[in-house]
Amino acid sequence: MDAQLAARTDLVGLDPQQMLSPRKAGIEFPYVEGLRLDEAMHPLALLTVGMYGETLLNQNGAPLRMVSPWKYGFKSIKSIVRIRFSEQQPPTTWNKSWPAAYGFYSNVNPNHDHPNWDRNDEQRLGEGGLFSAKIIKTQMFNGYGDQVSKLYAGLDLNRSY
Repeated sequence: MDAQLAARTDLVGLDPQQMLSPRKAGIEFPYVEGLRLDEAMHPLALLTVGMYGETLLNQNGAPLRMVSPWKYGFKSIKSIVRIRFSEQQPPTTWNKSWPAAYGFYSNVNPNHDHPNWDRNDEQRLGEGGLFSAKIIKTQMFNGYGDQVSKLYAGLDLNRSY
């Protein structure tokens, strides 16, 4: 398997006034996410220090966050404090917490449903108002298929979700 890139958040000095405890959050800390090296090096994968022309705020992942727009949001990890390379696929927080729902790849895929809901349709925030947001068909790889599908050639995206 290709080398893996894993981003890990460091929660030393966790302030309970600002953040839930691991027990209340329902996930194991520290939060760990991972990408294959070819995914992390893709031109659409960004290490970001700003947003909307401004320096990242804490709530947006300051000082550094990863953005991978063809994947579900939790793969765009916030507040990176360490990047580690490994030869094996790293265990990730959501994949360990509920593997039937959250696979390692977590590409936007309308053909692979979450155990509790389908992923065929989505509502785009900011389009049509808070209670009347336009419902659209979910696009494979969030619409970036022509740019990223070659990363997954030969992979069964229902088994490797």
